[in-house]
Amino acid sequence: MDDAAGHLAEDRDTALALVADLDRDMAAIAESTAESPDDEHDAEGSTVGYERARVSALLDQARRRVAELSDALERVAHGVFGTCERCGGAISEARLEALPAARLCLRCAQASGRRAPVRSPQ
Repeated sequence: MDDAAGHLAEDRDTALALVADLDRDMAAIAESTAESPDDEHDAEGSTVGYERARVSALLDQARRRVAELSDALERVAHGVFGTCERCGGAISEARLEALPAARLCLRCAQASGRRAPVRSPQ
């Protein structure tokens, strides 16, 4: 469990750093458009609008990742990390390696309609 907690904390720290970077990117975009906030009539408007949407989506994704990893660390602290929340069975090491914040075993994830991770050929 200590090994899992260490990996989860490291992954969460990486995700937190990404959130901070993306927050800075979003602030820079906002600053660059402060003088001309009308994307529609600005020659660079579509590019700025695209970049704002891209950074916003990445920021949302990174924040969700931080929350998922924080929840996983809570499960470690409560001694239930690696236990399926639906059936109570063990979540396989391979699944936890691929999805460290997994809450369901593969069988329960498939039954609930969640996609299983696709492994790339090696």
